[in-house]
Amino acid sequence: MKKLSLALDQLVPILLGFGLAAIYLATMAPGLTWANYGTDGGDLVTAAATGGVAHPSGYPVYLLIAQLFQLIPIGSLAYRTNLMSGVAMTSAAMIVYGNVTRFLSGTMKRSARLPGLVAACAFGLAPLVWSQAVITEVYALQAFFVALIVYLCTSPVSLRRDRLSGFVLGLALGTHLTTALLIPVVLLANAIRKRMPDDHATPFRSSWRRGFYLNWESLLWQISFLLIGSLIYLILPLRASLHPLINWGDPVTPQRFWWLVSGQLYQADLSGFAIPMLWQRVQAWAVLFMSQFGLIGFILGLTGIVVFFAPTRLHLITLWAMVSFSVFAIIYDTSDSFVYLIPAILSFAIWIGLATSGLVEVVSGRLPRWGWVIGLLPLMYLFGLSIFNWHQVDASHDQRAEMFGREVMNSIPTHSIVFMNGDRVVFTLWYFQYALHQRSDIVVIATDLLPFDWYRSTLQSIYPDLVLPDSVDYPWLTVISEANSSRPTCYLYDADRIKVDCR
Repeated sequence: MKKLSLALDQLVPILLGFGLAAIYLATMAPGLTWANYGTDGGDLVTAAATGGVAHPSGYPVYLLIAQLFQLIPIGSLAYRTNLMSGVAMTSAAMIVYGNVTRFLSGTMKRSARLPGLVAACAFGLAPLVWSQAVITEVYALQAFFVALIVYLCTSPVSLRRDRLSGFVLGLALGTHLTTALLIPVVLLANAIRKRMPDDHATPFRSSWRRGFYLNWESLLWQISFLLIGSLIYLILPLRASLHPLINWGDPVTPQRFWWLVSGQLYQADLSGFAIPMLWQRVQAWAVLFMSQFGLIGFILGLTGIVVFFAPTRLHLITLWAMVSFSVFAIIYDTSDSFVYLIPAILSFAIWIGLATSGLVEVVSGRLPRWGWVIGLLPLMYLFGLSIFNWHQVDASHDQRAEMFGREVMNSIPTHSIVFMNGDRVVFTLWYFQYALHQRSDIVVIATDLLPFDWYRSTLQSIYPDLVLPDSVDYPWLTVISEANSSRPTCYLYDADRIKVDCR
C-alpha cells in the first residue's frame, strides 16, 4: 500500500502536466498572433531573437529564457516562443498542485491528491490563464514565478529557504514588475517565526510576546538575495551597448535605464484612474472571476478562504496576492488590465482546492465511501467548463498577424519608407523584417516613437542611408518624406481595420 501511494504521488502530477500540455498544444497559436491580447508578441519574439531590449520594463528574464526556446528546431520563431508560454503555465499549474498537496498532507493524507488536482485544473483551465498559455506574452512565466514563490514561502523554515526565496523573487521582478506587490508579504511571511518555549529573544511587538517574533537575520538574508536576483536587469544596458535592432530606451545611461525599468511610458495609465469608474471596474472584476470558475467554482473558492481559513503562510500569502493584484488591475486604466489578475486567479484556485479538501473530510466523516465522489465532482465540473471555454481561448487558427505581415512584405514598393502606427502593425513588421530578415530594402518607422531621441538613433543605426531631421519640432512624417524624396512612402494605420496607403 505504501509503494502504491508513493507511485501515485509521482504519477498524478506527471499526468496532470501531460494533460494540460496536450490541451495547450491543441489550442496554441501556430505562429505570430494577435489572439488573446497577444499584440506584444511581435516585440517580445523579435527582441529575444535579435538580442535586443523589449518594451518597458525590458523583461530581461523573459528574453533570456525565450532565446533558449528559440533554439528548438520546431516551427517558426514565434511558435517556439509560444511553446515557452505553454511550458511555463503547465509548470505553474503543477506547482499549484504541489502547494495544495503538501499543505494538506499533514491533515488529510487520504485525499490530498484530489484537492490538489482540483486546484491545479481550476488554475490551468481558467480561460484567462489558458489564453496566455498559448501565445507569446510574459504572464505565463510570471505565473510560474508566483507559484514557485508561494511554494518556497510555505516550505519548512531554513536559511536556505530564505536565500532561495529572496533570489527567486528578485528574478521574478525581471519577468514582470508587478511581482513587486509580493515583496512585503514574502519578506514578512518568511521572517516571522513562532516563538519556541526556550526562546528568550525580545519581540518587536510587545503583543507578540507569547506567540511570534521577527527574525531579523532572515529578513536581511532575503533582502540581500532579492537584490542579487534583481541584478538581472543589468543585462539590459549590456544588450543595448551592442546596438540591437530592437532597443527600447537605449538604456546605457542611468536616466534611460530608469525610464525603461520603471515603465515611465505607461505610468499615466495608473495616474489616469478616475474614482467614478471604481464601481464599474469592481463589477467587471467580479464578473471576470465568476467567468473563470463558474458559479460553483466561485462559491468553492470563497468557501476555501472564508470557512476553511487558518492563519498559515499559505492562506496569508494567497490572500495578499488576491487583494493586491486585484486592486492593481482595477486601478490600472488600460483595456487589457485584467491580465494582471492571473496571480489572483492562482490564489483563488488554491482556495478551491482547500475547500474541496474540507468538503471531502466532512462527507468522509459521515459517509466514508462517498468522500472521494465529492472530490471528483468539482474536477468533472471544471473539465465541463473547459469544453465550453475552448472556443474563447483557442488560438490555433489565428493567422491574422502572419497573413498581414506576408501581405505587406509582398505588396510594399521597393525601397519604400513605411510609416507605421499602432502596436499590431509595428510589432508585426518588426518581426518580419528584423527577426525573419525579409525586405531589407524597405525602411519601417514607428511614428509614435519618433519623438524619442533613442529611437531616432536606433533608426539611423539600422538604416544608415535614411535622412532624419535633428529637431523634435518638425512634422516628422512630412520632413522625413521630403528629405528622402527618392523613396516611395507608405502609411499603415492600426484602426478597427488596418489600412495601407502607398504614394
